[in-house]
Amino acid sequence: MEAVEEQTERIRMIRDSAGAIAMPDDLKRIRALRYREPGFDRAVWRQMCELGWTALRVPEAAGGSGLGMREYCALAEECGASLLPEPLISCSFAARVLAGAELARLIAGDMIIIPAWQERANSLALHGHTTLRDGRLSGRKVFVPMALGADAFLVSTDRGLALVAADAVLLKIDRTQDGGHYGTLTFHDAPAKAVAGDLTEAIEEATLATSAYLLGVMERAFAITLTYLKTRQQFGKPIGSFQALAHRAADLKIQVALTRASVEAAAATLDTSSVTALRRAAVSRAKARASDAAMRITREAIQMHGGIGYTDEYDVGLYLRKAMVLANLFGSATLHRARYAELATEDDDE
Repeated sequence: MEAVEEQTERIRMIRDSAGAIAMPDDLKRIRALRYREPGFDRAVWRQMCELGWTALRVPEAAGGSGLGMREYCALAEECGASLLPEPLISCSFAARVLAGAELARLIAGDMIIIPAWQERANSLALHGHTTLRDGRLSGRKVFVPMALGADAFLVSTDRGLALVAADAVLLKIDRTQDGGHYGTLTFHDAPAKAVAGDLTEAIEEATLATSAYLLGVMERAFAITLTYLKTRQQFGKPIGSFQALAHRAADLKIQVALTRASVEAAAATLDTSSVTALRRAAVSRAKARASDAAMRITREAIQMHGGIGYTDEYDVGLYLRKAMVLANLFGSATLHRARYAELATEDDDE
């Protein structure tokens, strides 16, 4: 009982600490950063590192906090509610496998290291055609979030991981709906340093953290919508009192609750279970639900606001744009449903 109470208090403190940066009621900073390079604020990023956010999942022996996925997901949820563009999930992803000087610089905020592991869309596969030979890297990686802000990339290769400086990479940028970007990285005999480690489990954690971020997105969009339904008047009464809108709002509230239950259950599984199939199934269930629910809730939020919801000046539209960008990151809902079904079949066979 004491351990549960301690964890609850830690989560409360993490949510409180997020309030210093995450301000969902004031998105002026977020709007100002859209479509600009690198798409986030380095000063705010350093502040996040000073609060220990990047080191949250790093073991204490390596200079981190050594906290669990439940704490990490609570933090990611707060970031989602405020649409923070800083690369917390990407850098935390890298921090899970780095060590030594690179890790120390990353968690201190002195260096931004972003993983580059995908070679095709909608895939969780780590191994592809990127090669590492005699300290030289050749190949291509795609869908690297906020790549313009990286000082270095942690790249998966046919011989493990490699660290390559950003200025050694040919970088092509594709802008995204939320005002950020993805990078396509091309390596032509780029000098690289081999790094020990495996991204396999770190991908699962980043996938679940993205699900928690989407939970924050959808919950905040729903809260904005509820406020609008209570204050917007038609025929002399709030539109939220109209039965059709009340029923739609109730359905969305259920979707938020189901997503929260799924994310929290997956976090508990990653914290307590070492069974690979169980861990991956829990992550896939959470990501599939979060991706679908975030898209549904943010789209309906726009519709329930009427004409004002479609204007760029109104905040609820920012949440739809963020959901559109993140719904397929670390795998679409379709991919994760298929993986969940496959894992469930394997479990039945055993």
